[in-house]
Amino acid sequence: MKKILIVDDQDEVRELVEVTLRIGDFKILQAENGPKALEIARAEKPELILLDVMMPGGSIDGFEVCEQLKKDPETEGIIIIMLTAKGQDIDKQRGREVGADDYFTKPFSPLELMDKVEEVLG
Repeated sequence: MKKILIVDDQDEVRELVEVTLRIGDFKILQAENGPKALEIARAEKPELILLDVMMPGGSIDGFEVCEQLKKDPETEGIIIIMLTAKGQDIDKQRGREVGADDYFTKPFSPLELMDKVEEVLG
């Protein structure tokens, strides 16, 4: 069973994504901030991370989480899709710079998200 880590500071977004992904045969993990995302990613080695960019409270943001994971030989192979309201070209550019594999903008279509997840996890 493939593991997916959902990282978002909003409970309702994490729940919506989890409900969307229950259609597939996945083990769903959740983190509400950057440090927790790094901890879970390093311990569980999910195949995919759906990662929000903006996480308030002074914790590291999604771009920093992505960059740290992609620079670590233990986690560099994890597929990371940024799932964020920050949809401007400069944000997408930053996502590419830190190693994100794809970029999904909120609000998102659950069906399109499921299609993307199935595409990247094969």
